[in-house]
Amino acid sequence: MPLYLNDDQAMLQDSASEFMKNEAPVSHLREFRDMNCKDGFGHALWKQFAEMGFTGILVSEEDGGLGLGNVEAGIVLEEIGRNLTPSPFLTTSVAGVEGLNAAGKDMRDRWLPGILSGDTVLGLAIDESTKHRPENIAMKAERSGNGFRLNGKKQFVIQGGSADMMIVAARTGGTAGETDGLTVFAVEKDAAGLSAESARLVDSAMAAHVEFDNVEVTADAVIGEVDQGWDVLTRMLRAGRVGSAAETVGVGAGAMDMTIDYLKQRKQFDKVIGSFQALQHRTAHLYSEMEVARSAVIKAQQLLDEGNDGAELMVSVAKAKAGRATNLAVREGVQMHGGIGMTDEYDIGLYMKRDRALAEFMGDANYHANRVAEMNGY
Repeated sequence: MPLYLNDDQAMLQDSASEFMKNEAPVSHLREFRDMNCKDGFGHALWKQFAEMGFTGILVSEEDGGLGLGNVEAGIVLEEIGRNLTPSPFLTTSVAGVEGLNAAGKDMRDRWLPGILSGDTVLGLAIDESTKHRPENIAMKAERSGNGFRLNGKKQFVIQGGSADMMIVAARTGGTAGETDGLTVFAVEKDAAGLSAESARLVDSAMAAHVEFDNVEVTADAVIGEVDQGWDVLTRMLRAGRVGSAAETVGVGAGAMDMTIDYLKQRKQFDKVIGSFQALQHRTAHLYSEMEVARSAVIKAQQLLDEGNDGAELMVSVAKAKAGRATNLAVREGVQMHGGIGMTDEYDIGLYMKRDRALAEFMGDANYHANRVAEMNGY
């Protein structure tokens, strides 16, 4: 397939772009940061996401959604990244919905309507250390009556403090390091024994360190099959990773555009600094890197939507490439802005902070570069 958007996707891009610019620009992030918002995002804006139809992109038509794919979700995510829009879209409407798409009808009926209406937020309780290593999940889920008892801790659960439900990966068999023996659960926020300690991330988003102390859930809380949770987890991770890559490209593109605008305005020695050849070379290099990253992301999205066997490899290629290209974009942006690039008054520093937080979500560039090498036999 061609690595560009078709007419319908281009219309969605125009709609998402105008919405984010008008309703959730960078100033919106500053507003919620400065008010020290406990959730890190606006619930009124989340309702507007629903009114635009964004929250239902990956929800099937049978369940009341749009029945679209990862390409369309990525279009919205790139605009979120470009404007640094604080929202639970990636965790809830992308990775979270993909998890629920693997659940039974009763669970879908329980949670999807709230997501479609913008009333429900999901958290993903997967990682147990500072780095993303899903294979190393050790949290226990032991059988108890007709259900399970959960014990353990999860780290950096994005929107964990404000989530209505958490999708939790725990071990019902095997040992840490094995993919067999994992089970995925839907745990409601008011479950007895569940506690969350909020943590503000460098980009002002809110996460939580979550503890499960003899949390009881019924067998109906299982998503997929007992001991076969790796299949559900893989589905969620693929969507979350390629979605994160799309948002990362948006962050890099926003930083690059801001930098180019600055190069056209800032004068030194009576000339705009954008006329200096050294800066032109650096900008051209950055542009090419961002275009390659965007192409890798679109290819990964297309393969996922096709159900292609090569999607797993390409998702990691996209995550690694987007991470490295955007890191270059934010570093070049701060440097080319000179001293003011280090001040809070200018937005370019906010892009660097979002890049640092987003880079770690579902695996950084080094993690995914290593996965690519391993999948190629190295």
